[in-house]
Amino acid sequence: MAKAKQQTKKVEALIIGKKNIYLFLIGLATIALGFILMAQPPVYGFLTRTLAPIILVIAYLIIIPIAIMIKGD
Repeated sequence: MAKAKQQTKKVEALIIGKKNIYLFLIGLATIALGFILMAQPPVYGFLTRTLAPIILVIAYLIIIPIAIMIKGD
């Protein structure tokens, strides 16, 4: 009986909330935006060389980890 309670606690700890899902979707949209901006025609322009990598770094290193680590609802 004690093992069953421990297993349900572990399962409950893995459940993510709506807040996590929304942040993860925002992160995915930000990543998509970064790659779209990187694919713009002037290869040596401001969007492709400066703005797009900054957006991708923010998405990969800030938004997605926050979505994973933040406590869900």
